[in-house]
Amino acid sequence: MTPCPQVIESVLKENEKRLNAINAPYDPVRGNPRDPNRFRFKVDGIDELWLPVQMKGEPLVADLLRFGSLAKYLYKMKSATSDEACAATLRELSRLRCRHDFPFWAASYAYIKRKGGGDDVLLVLNRPQRKLVNALEAMRREGRPIRLILLKARQWGGSTCVQLYMSWLQLVHEKGLNSLIIAHQGAATDEIKDMFDRTLRLYPSFLLHEPGEKEPEGKKRVERVGGAGAAFRVIARNCKVKVGTAERPDSCRGGDYNLVHCSEVGLWKATAQKSPEQILRAACSGVLLKPMTMILFESTANGTGNFFHREYEAARRGESQFRPLFVAWYEIEQYSLPFAPGERENFAAQLVEGREAMHAVSDRRQPGRYLWWLWERGATLEAIHWYVSERSKYSDHGLMAAEYPSDDVEAFVHSGARVFDKYKVEDLRRECRAPLMRGEIDGDAPSGPKSLRNVRFNPDANGALAMWRDREIDPVVRVTDRYLVVVDIGGRSLKADWTVIAVFDRRPMSDGGKPEIVAQWRGHTDFDLLAWNAARIAAYYCNALLVVESNTLETADRDRSVDGDQSAFLLNQIRDAYPNLYARRGPEEAVWQGAPARYGFHTNVATKPMVISTLVQAIREGLYVERDELCLSEYLAYEQRPNGSYGALPGHHDDLLMTRAIGLHICFREMPPPRLITRSDSGPNRPRPASAAVI
Repeated sequence: MTPCPQVIESVLKENEKRLNAINAPYDPVRGNPRDPNRFRFKVDGIDELWLPVQMKGEPLVADLLRFGSLAKYLYKMKSATSDEACAATLRELSRLRCRHDFPFWAASYAYIKRKGGGDDVLLVLNRPQRKLVNALEAMRREGRPIRLILLKARQWGGSTCVQLYMSWLQLVHEKGLNSLIIAHQGAATDEIKDMFDRTLRLYPSFLLHEPGEKEPEGKKRVERVGGAGAAFRVIARNCKVKVGTAERPDSCRGGDYNLVHCSEVGLWKATAQKSPEQILRAACSGVLLKPMTMILFESTANGTGNFFHREYEAARRGESQFRPLFVAWYEIEQYSLPFAPGERENFAAQLVEGREAMHAVSDRRQPGRYLWWLWERGATLEAIHWYVSERSKYSDHGLMAAEYPSDDVEAFVHSGARVFDKYKVEDLRRECRAPLMRGEIDGDAPSGPKSLRNVRFNPDANGALAMWRDREIDPVVRVTDRYLVVVDIGGRSLKADWTVIAVFDRRPMSDGGKPEIVAQWRGHTDFDLLAWNAARIAAYYCNALLVVESNTLETADRDRSVDGDQSAFLLNQIRDAYPNLYARRGPEEAVWQGAPARYGFHTNVATKPMVISTLVQAIREGLYVERDELCLSEYLAYEQRPNGSYGALPGHHDDLLMTRAIGLHICFREMPPPRLITRSDSGPNRPRPASAAVI
């Protein structure tokens, strides 16, 4: 691709804008005037400040703003203008601000160990720490329980920030908030304990005690609880801090705790005594679901299928109490490589020139399209420059992604190769949206032929059927072969794979358009009830062609040592009441000998690569319209394994994906194109257009 000077110039201007935002002065004591959640506090006798908007409701702040002068406030409200009265007022203002402004509290009173040695330093939040605190504060200010699962790149102080945020809740907000910290190793717990000791040792007395309350001279601030040294109490705040390790499960037993911080959960190993799930259940079960409680899991990624991976994915899908938070490598200041004079312009030109390149020239480089994707996600040229340099140390992208993930999909290392182009998958997201309505398709009975009578949509906000578009019945024009319904069968139990019934509308194909997903049922149910539910949905959508993926039906009972093949029985039930049922072609000689039709689409070593290839093409060329973002997550977590087989990464599903793969294959390869026929030409005895898929 020939470089475009205008595009290169726009990249350079945008990069300058990003660098200015990154390098903008950050003064948590004065406050950030660019923060829309802060207001200007200008009072004579006090340095100009930018305070959290929540402080406007504090009487002291309101009075100071009303008088506009510290001296006037003291004269009118305190009848005293001495230095001591002035100092007392400023201390009270600082105390109030500490309750509302964690960055100010941390930069003023929370000491941490300096990296590389030297004197302790106050914590001034860096960019990813500010992102983390914003997420925590959003939940606290909403009055919600704080529940967060943090997936992070390395070396930006995430654990330090979490621990000091918990200390802030204990030391500033409420007395009696007990905390439990669980690390993956004993050395890590020692560091956490040392961090708390360091903060308390230098913490000012006027903040540790209530106004007018003096700290007893010579008395320790902390006392040990029990004899093992794993727990201690901050006397003035009447709160306990317990430190445990996943290597010693007994040290992680919960109790009367309000705040739980689980560090590097992805590195926790199952022991002979307990698994990570059991440790966390015991540690967190006593934490009530109410404001001013906190449970936070944080870790770097450590492969797929483990507890941390499953919990993060559940949070990302919105199926958990927890909110997910990801910190990418390019959000961390240190991962940036400056340019020599004149080098930035050449680098920008190369980036623009290679932005469509799908292949790398070396196994130690990333394709140009990936680098351009980093730019579109918000990385600076300097950050991408660093990435190119660092990538040359690794012979595989997965190794680089494990240390420096760019998003929360590639963070979890996998052994295979992703099947679908992540950029093309992202293109589908533009058409995704929330369903217009939810409910179920009901009939006159839950099963049997009567269930297909009086078929109707029953709205229900908790229904398993999501509808993006209702069926369309034109009184003038009938569309042949319009709707297609595909069923991927999961299991009965909540822990089993999901069952998915996807509805395709092929009407746009009649004039060169794309088939689209218009409805989808996703849930768990018994096989016989599922069969009739699928038939009702197909009947509701104008007697659509119904395609049932039959592997589960043909193998589930056999795996449980039950005699007989249930699939023929179940599908034949539907066939007797619902005629538009898909049957696969058999060998020519079997047809000649009059063998019965085999209903259902059978996925095997021959047909699965075929339908996956169709799906690859459909995603690559944008040949269909997707509505459900959850399906895109399945695409991004689907791999071709070293043995050549296909499957979802551990902890992921492919139920939605398989309905699309089978459905699109039948849409494009087996069903005839939809045709528009006027109703006057399509009486009840008019033969239906032939379809190779309908037997």
